[in-house]
Amino acid sequence: MTALEPSDAEVTAALVETETTVADPAEGILGRTYRALSIGIVSVVLLIAFEATAVGTAMPVAARELHGIPLYAFAFSAYFTTSLFAMVLSGQWADRRGPLAPLATGIGAFGAGLVLSGTAGNMWTFILGRAVQGIGGGLVIVALYVVIGRAYPERIRPSIMAGFSAAWIVPSVVGPLASGTVTEHLGWRWVFVGIPVLILLPLGLALPAIRRMAGGPTDAVAASEPFDRRRIRLALGISVGAGLLQYAGQELRWLSLVPALAGAALLVPAVRGLLPRGTVRAARGLPAVILLRGISAGSFIVAESFVPLMLVTQRGLSPTLAGLSLAAGGLTWALGSYVLARPRLEPHRGPLMVVGMVCVTLSILAAPSVLIEAVPVWTLAVVWGFGCFGMGMVIASTSVLLLKLSAPQEAGANSAALQISDGLANVLLLAASGAAFAALGGGAVGAAAHGAVGGGTATAHPGAFAVVFLPMAAVALVGVWVAGRVRTVP
Repeated sequence: MTALEPSDAEVTAALVETETTVADPAEGILGRTYRALSIGIVSVVLLIAFEATAVGTAMPVAARELHGIPLYAFAFSAYFTTSLFAMVLSGQWADRRGPLAPLATGIGAFGAGLVLSGTAGNMWTFILGRAVQGIGGGLVIVALYVVIGRAYPERIRPSIMAGFSAAWIVPSVVGPLASGTVTEHLGWRWVFVGIPVLILLPLGLALPAIRRMAGGPTDAVAASEPFDRRRIRLALGISVGAGLLQYAGQELRWLSLVPALAGAALLVPAVRGLLPRGTVRAARGLPAVILLRGISAGSFIVAESFVPLMLVTQRGLSPTLAGLSLAAGGLTWALGSYVLARPRLEPHRGPLMVVGMVCVTLSILAAPSVLIEAVPVWTLAVVWGFGCFGMGMVIASTSVLLLKLSAPQEAGANSAALQISDGLANVLLLAASGAAFAALGGGAVGAAAHGAVGGGTATAHPGAFAVVFLPMAAVALVGVWVAGRVRTVP
């Protein structure tokens, strides 16, 4: 027996401890039984959301001061690629030992990565910190799904998922403004080193409750099983492959075909091995749920990443106003999640997911209309809020259905597959969109942005934005079809 393998007595004690909590059947997520757990895990999501919005604002200043502008994209991809690996590791860890250890380890790594980046003396150390942070983020997100699947009865899972969505409202509005103020008056490093201190509160609330309600393995057999080394190798392959494809998409040269082909060679077998059979062809049930998550998140988030740049370079908005044009989306996203959390709408979840994807498709399709001078700029804020409402319905529903369609001992692996679909779609679609954007004048758009700040007159290319939004709208339209194939099974 290794140090990582619990004894039979420890397994039995963990199982007994996990099952001692008896809840009132009518209790909600803030009832006496679930209150500490709900506040704790929503606080964790709140901090992750704040970090995501705040760090993005401070990142350009950090890269400039560390003389790392050429490596700017890697500060984002480092987080993303390591998180893909950590998601698979967390799924196996949580299924075999319970979610407590990967969650605690993930929060620790998340904080350590922030501190490492915040104290970095050069860009490569900064990127290393982002990679460590990505490991923590991947461990945390999958472990949280396992906690929900084990600790909450099915009838109130939509409510806690709506709580997760609501946790993004304040950060999406306050995060960029707070980060900008801190960066301007105290320096960008405080944005990174200040967040880990805030982790102590959710840790104190969540970890004891998780240990009591969902901390142990599901059974002694699961606890004694070794980690699946093949899946670990595939997880490493999917991370390295995603990183190579993203790098290739940023370099429009013939030599970029080499990392692109190498990345594809690693990704194809990894995807086939880590995602449920039938995911690529949208087989009804769990495979369609996992594919829909990737299509919806990938198309919408990739399109959203180009919105502020479009408003700054094409319509002359300041970066602050461009960012605030998306602020209402956090509220409508949470509203969409709340709508489908209502018990009386549960029988209609499938059709409403189709409606949600229609909303997403139309919002992405309408967004580039602001490239026409006669269209008011505020139109985009309305359009994007509409799309975020649809995303709230779709994302919350995929999370709920995943847990509903997963056996307890498979919740970790399936949650990891859901997050891999989400993350991998972002990487692939971002790489493709970035290449198309650069090919149709993205470099001139960047020059135009610099000229707008410095008073220059560089010419921007609206077509570079259209070639991003229109294909993403087509991808979202495929998601409408996939949503129609998402059905629960008996």
